[in-house]
Amino acid sequence: MNEALMNNKISKNSNELNHLYGDNYHILDDRYLKSRLAYLSQPVCKQPEINQIVTDLYSQLIRHVINNEFPAKETEIDTRMAELSPYSKWQGEIVNPDTKLVTVNIARAGSLPSQVCFDTCNLVLNPDYVRQDHMYMARKTDAAGKVVGVDFSGNKVGGPVDDAIVIFPDPMGATGGSMVEAVNFYKRSELGHAKKYISLHLIVTSEYIRKVQAECPDLIVYALRIDRGASSEKVKNSIPGEFIEEEKGLTDIQYIVPGAGGLGELINNSYC
Repeated sequence: MNEALMNNKISKNSNELNHLYGDNYHILDDRYLKSRLAYLSQPVCKQPEINQIVTDLYSQLIRHVINNEFPAKETEIDTRMAELSPYSKWQGEIVNPDTKLVTVNIARAGSLPSQVCFDTCNLVLNPDYVRQDHMYMARKTDAAGKVVGVDFSGNKVGGPVDDAIVIFPDPMGATGGSMVEAVNFYKRSELGHAKKYISLHLIVTSEYIRKVQAECPDLIVYALRIDRGASSEKVKNSIPGEFIEEEKGLTDIQYIVPGAGGLGELINNSYC
């Protein structure tokens, strides 16, 4: 690829990995978070560490999203020094507390991440404008264990999403099928028009990105890691996205490699 063209297209955010997937894709380049995720991915990591680490990672990830995607507001406050000094006023930029936020729990892997995001957002937003919805989905597989679709068995949606930021904290972005189904549910329903749709993942694959690019082009994606373990050495040594059609991060039955194992099972300590 022409170097000048590459420089124009590569993400240049200093906190994010350089890639060629496009402006809607944000893969964090944070040594602390990568270290925690690396430990989470190993067999030695078990409960209660698993949920502690997932909580830590999503606490950090949602803060990154808040800083980059939530609207800001200029404010002026009197500090506790007001009675002692005429210079007690603090002026600065904060998160607009009147931002409407819906976090969607895609059960079961998304239950803990969504709760973490819900609790964190309630700290900086008006809680009257923060809501958590619930969706019940599972992979639909054939006799060989290959994913052939999504079993969407129900939902608990608390109201409209007009002018709201809707987030989907789901640890593993593997095939993209569940995410596309979740986003399109809101778009098809008579729930109004959201301001933004944002997904938050620990790990995504190139297969996930290709699916989302084709079917949910307005979805904004944040992740801690892009896994391309089933790719050729040429692809692994390339800039992420340079050979996107050749990138592979899934096994034959659509599990992420290197991956972290089934986070839904690990988070709930359940393997059935």
